[in-house]
Amino acid sequence: MVALGLIVASTVLAAYAAPASQLIQPRQAITTLTSSQIAAFRPFTLFASAGYCSPSSTLSWSCGANCNANAGFIPVASGGDGSSVQFWYVGFSPAQSTVIVSHQGTDTGEIQALLTDANAIRGTLDSSLFPGVSSSVEVHEGFRNEQAKTATQILSAVQSALAAHGSSHVTIVGHSLGAAIALLDGVYLPLHLPGVTFRTIGYGMPRVGNQAFADYVDSHISLTHINNKEDFVPILPGRFLGYHHPSGEVHIQDSGAWDACPGQDNTSGLCTTGDVGNIFEGSSGDHGGPYDGVTMGC
Repeated sequence: MVALGLIVASTVLAAYAAPASQLIQPRQAITTLTSSQIAAFRPFTLFASAGYCSPSSTLSWSCGANCNANAGFIPVASGGDGSSVQFWYVGFSPAQSTVIVSHQGTDTGEIQALLTDANAIRGTLDSSLFPGVSSSVEVHEGFRNEQAKTATQILSAVQSALAAHGSSHVTIVGHSLGAAIALLDGVYLPLHLPGVTFRTIGYGMPRVGNQAFADYVDSHISLTHINNKEDFVPILPGRFLGYHHPSGEVHIQDSGAWDACPGQDNTSGLCTTGDVGNIFEGSSGDHGGPYDGVTMGC
């Protein structure tokens, strides 16, 4: 199974405790998704899983079960080496009437990707890539640097896919580190493609930025981030370090129920922040899934 590596010791300690002011939140209504709502995510889950497949196989759409499950997909571009640059691909899904952008998560066998995860320092976004975004918005520098490596290539591929298929919808997906990159793409791409509707769906997504970033995402981005059971990756980096999740969490319970958790870092016991208090209460085995029967990986 492909999984996100452990973040450095300071981050572990940060996840272990948070200031009381962050922990005290009014309890918000939790709603359980219907079976049809869960099923609607499945094609995108498979697109995220296919992000772990080599660029040659996603460009020919011959990546086995992940590709076969979305057989009508039309690839446009792919790239990355799985080490210094995470795999990615772009194409069009007629069944969902949307352009798909998918990013690979972390392969623990690739040390450079692990070092990206270990860099928990926050920094501002590059104004040339993210024009007009306030300097108060800060993000994980490792995730920011990883997204920047492929940003212009993906923008060009998305433009080509939109034009070729007469589409005005883009869905960005990813798991683990790939979910973090997908969220940054979800902020980046709309700044350069006005008039296009965007949606981001992340799985096992770590925290990406500070409070200002979470607020920006809530105001500008359509985001769903799905967390599986006791996966501890979504509670890292810790809130003690100033990281905050945007709204949009769906938490898969031990029972298999999918619960929508409103608000940022909802501390209800039905949501990840409340359920997984620290990494010692979490499970790395839950990180790869299954997400409605889909375990991430190629």
